[in-house]
Amino acid sequence: MQITETKAIVTGAASGLGAATARALCAAEAAVTILDRDADRGMALASEIGAGFQPVDVTDPVSVTQAIGEASAQMGGITACINCAGIATAERTLGRDGPHGLDSFRRTIEINLLGSFNVLRLAAAEMAQNGPDADGCRGVIVNTASVAAFDGQKGQAAYAASKGGIAAMTLPLARDLASLKIRVMTIAPGIFRTPMLEGLGQEVMDGLAADVPHPHRLGDPAEFASLVRHILANPYLNGEVIRLDGALRMR
Repeated sequence: MQITETKAIVTGAASGLGAATARALCAAEAAVTILDRDADRGMALASEIGAGFQPVDVTDPVSVTQAIGEASAQMGGITACINCAGIATAERTLGRDGPHGLDSFRRTIEINLLGSFNVLRLAAAEMAQNGPDADGCRGVIVNTASVAAFDGQKGQAAYAASKGGIAAMTLPLARDLASLKIRVMTIAPGIFRTPMLEGLGQEVMDGLAADVPHPHRLGDPAEFASLVRHILANPYLNGEVIRLDGALRMR
């Protein structure tokens, strides 16, 4: 897929990994529409980088259908879907206040796993209408898992379950959509310097970075965006989960 011909929707793109991805794709002259619940930040970034914006609740089929329809109309189609929307939950299965809240577990699954699937299934329906490109591809879907899908820590049962689900569905999604010439990939990032992490303070970030073997630092969201660009451009990448973590293995 030629980046300059890409028409991408990026969820959760008002900040963090999604914002870096939207910024990188626009810089490479792709058409981009930001999908996010935060209208103020989403529209501000869209205006800055020359992207479109659509408000969306990834868990709501009506909201996503409308956002994808508007984005497709504005860009003249959709050829790439990058799912970065998600939340992090820290809660032990049995803590001082009792058992893990079922509502918080359900919300994490709904946003991270069901939300990603909701967007990609509707984006795939839109992509299926495309004519194949020079590589015979109609579209590419990139989901965001986490190293927690494999190395979940204490207090990460809900988060690890949601991200593990994203990793696990990568291959069957790729197989389902192969006949339509739509590729599906997943990135499992390690510890990245995002606004959510920066809110924990420098001391906490330094402690987390100390566990990364090499490079001995936190990941830069631009490095996540760079991998997204490579996935879009490399036609033989399909059905795989790529860890992007500096060889980090959580203990």
